[in-house]
Amino acid sequence: MRKTWAAFMAAALTVAPLAVVPLAATPAAALGNGLALTPPMGWNDWNAFGCNVSEQLVQMTADKIASSGLRAAGYGYVNIDDCWMGKSRDSKGSLVPDETKFPHGIKGVADYVHAKGLKLGIYESAGTMTCAGYPGSLNHEQQDANTFAAWGIDYLKYDNCNNMGIPARRRYQAMGDALAKTGRPIVYSLCNWGEEDVPSWGGSVGNLWRTTGDIDASYGRMLAIFHQNVSHAAAAGPGAWNDPDMLEVGNGMTPTEDRTEFSLWAEMAAPLISGTDLRSASADTLAIYGNTDVIAVDQDKLGRQGRPVSTAGGLDVLAKPLADGSVAVTLFNENTAPAVISTTASAIGLGAAKGYTLRDLWTHRTTETAKAISAFVPGHGTVMYRVTPTGKPDGYAPNVVVDAAASGWSAGTSATVSPTVTDNGVVAATDVRLTVHAPTGWTVTPLTRTRFARVPGGGKAVARFRVTAPAVLPTPITHATLTATAAIRGPGGRQTVTAPTPVELSAPVQAPLKVFSDNTATFGAQGGRLAIDGAGADLWGNTDQYSAIYRPGAEHDGSTTVVKVTAQANTSEWAKAGIMVRDDITKPGRSPGYLILAEAAGKGYVLQWDSTGGGHLDSNSAPPNEGSGTAAYPSWLKLVRSGSAYTGYYSTNGTDWTRIATASLPGVTATQDVGVFTSSHSEGAGGEADFAGLTQN
Repeated sequence: MRKTWAAFMAAALTVAPLAVVPLAATPAAALGNGLALTPPMGWNDWNAFGCNVSEQLVQMTADKIASSGLRAAGYGYVNIDDCWMGKSRDSKGSLVPDETKFPHGIKGVADYVHAKGLKLGIYESAGTMTCAGYPGSLNHEQQDANTFAAWGIDYLKYDNCNNMGIPARRRYQAMGDALAKTGRPIVYSLCNWGEEDVPSWGGSVGNLWRTTGDIDASYGRMLAIFHQNVSHAAAAGPGAWNDPDMLEVGNGMTPTEDRTEFSLWAEMAAPLISGTDLRSASADTLAIYGNTDVIAVDQDKLGRQGRPVSTAGGLDVLAKPLADGSVAVTLFNENTAPAVISTTASAIGLGAAKGYTLRDLWTHRTTETAKAISAFVPGHGTVMYRVTPTGKPDGYAPNVVVDAAASGWSAGTSATVSPTVTDNGVVAATDVRLTVHAPTGWTVTPLTRTRFARVPGGGKAVARFRVTAPAVLPTPITHATLTATAAIRGPGGRQTVTAPTPVELSAPVQAPLKVFSDNTATFGAQGGRLAIDGAGADLWGNTDQYSAIYRPGAEHDGSTTVVKVTAQANTSEWAKAGIMVRDDITKPGRSPGYLILAEAAGKGYVLQWDSTGGGHLDSNSAPPNEGSGTAAYPSWLKLVRSGSAYTGYYSTNGTDWTRIATASLPGVTATQDVGVFTSSHSEGAGGEADFAGLTQN
């Protein structure tokens, strides 16, 4: 569960390529307690509430699961995480619920949840204390298991904190044996963060086991966890599941990224445990959790975990054989730009057939293909198909894919966009019409014919359009969408297929300001406003990746720098944006005199600096892994230099300033580079930060 962020930073920031492995494998031997024959589904309070758990929260969530249709969709467990108990055991050595949080005890909550047709889960740790410092179960296994059984517990999440260095398998086996002796069916979840090669033995000890460190609501962290979990497919099977941690759907990723996480977890036969506040979840969030087509893939009784078929260039194809002979295929685009992802029926393990139906599990539309399995996939997005052989390949519209690359844009310029429609079906598409739609203020002019009487199965049609961007942009970095559309006629009537392509335009940064990035970034400057859309793994320790708009040599003894941070993408709780000073901003990892005054999306305000002159940030104004407040937008940051000492302040109104800290830097020169910077703390995932009113004197 809660290893600190620093403890698994390296794994989170290094995304290894997916291993392509054969589809056939024999699952590891399962525990055999007859439980969790399909991956558990439910809810856990930790991701959204931390220690703020209570009887009322659990009961209200149970009400929501029952009334919203999620119970009918398969969500059965309502799981209480850490901080539910008192700080010490009672005189008999038994665990005691916190009387303020749970006035009717855990037994009372269990009775309430059971009356809703649901089951109750509880949390403990295989150590002397839980991760939050409450009594652990090490050397109390049978007593605690008996307590849980007496309360009516149906699921135990067993963590790994304060484990005294005792081998994990021994500690987890002890609790597993104790649960078995109670005679009560309790699903057993091993939460040891993927350590000690748990996939090789977890199935013989518990029903599911964590394969990774903790997740958070960022695309980069979700991606890293996916890469770790997908490689353990051989260990999974009925009653024994790889667990890549709880779902962050609804907690701050984009809707596209939320659908991707849900798709990937289902494809990997992972537990579907919601980690959001379901009581206030939006209709879109509940629709993702309630997608029964995707849930059916996760809950398929064959119990196979999806495996990579191809992964070139971050365009991933995963295939999961299903009990009815069909195959669930997930086409996942790890990258920012949209792309067409393709595979074939034979590549995913299906035999020869006259054709194949493709059931799109998100649009709930069925098309047919001769053999190609292909889709236009947005950046960070997924398309998920259920592919089934058919002997009559003319009952549905042909599978058609439209693609249109759009690049090289800047304000007032034109580019040629060439939408291409491909008919993957057995039969021809007729009366094909290609169009390109652009936002107001853009112009679109056809350069070739755009209507085609017939495109045969396996054939293509291409049109060309000149598209001109507006000369004046509303913001320093302006985001727009060009949408290529193909309207066709085929079996089943007329259908329309679209390919929305995001376009990013920027107003150029002018002298005396300069720009620098050691990763990928777009810069914009207009009317006193600045914007940076950049990536960057982090600025801390040996990692030093950032993008900056700066003035060379403008920082000096007695200078004051002020900037307003108007917006910041929440790519990670440690995404940073603010003021940077350095002897030479263009030399990351080397230049001394290095300090940042930053706003972190999930941590608030922080001053970080290089205390040794080694060229890396190593000191923090707040305790490890903390900032000094809650981030707010807009916020103002102010950095004051006196000799080699720098004092950082923040304000939420531009008038009243709160001091953060003062730091002294070795190796500072008389004049330094100074400006604004961003780092997304999510390698490969960009995020925009917007600034205004940068002043230096």
